[in-house]
Amino acid sequence: MSMPKSQEYLEYVLEQLERFGGVTARRMFSGFGLYQHDVFFGLIFSDTLYFKVNDASRPDYESRGMRRFQPYKDKPHLSFTYYEVPVEVLEDREQLTLWATRSVQAAIATALEKQAKRRKPRAKVKKAKRATATRGKVKRGASIRPRTTSGAPASKQAKTAAKRPTARTGRR
Repeated sequence: MSMPKSQEYLEYVLEQLERFGGVTARRMFSGFGLYQHDVFFGLIFSDTLYFKVNDASRPDYESRGMRRFQPYKDKPHLSFTYYEVPVEVLEDREQLTLWATRSVQAAIATALEKQAKRRKPRAKVKKAKRATATRGKVKRGASIRPRTTSGAPASKQAKTAAKRPTARTGRR
């Protein structure tokens, strides 16, 4: 029984990327995803190799007339940041290793950018209580005690610190 063409192509690509190290392929939809140590950097679809690009590497692909990955023929406006790898690069293991390295760097940078956008710095501000509430009513003239970062009243923390032995003398 002969091997399907896409399986042969996958094996060829993995062989060419052997120097790159740590590359694995996982079946995705009707193609394969390429990973280096869990970083998704490329894909194989319809016996074509595509690498992840960013603003720095995109001109190298575009200047050679390489196409963007477009999974749906009927939706040309839907494309991803993966570009077809030139045949001459695929056939040269050293060149392919360089291009794959840049693709992994682009994938990592993109992931870090997305992660940074998701994280929004939150300013934690503790407000001092101006009054204490009792059954929905506010007591007038309630005192405000300064609090420490641990939430304990400053006077209680000072008493506790006085009971602790000091580092130099070992006495209280």
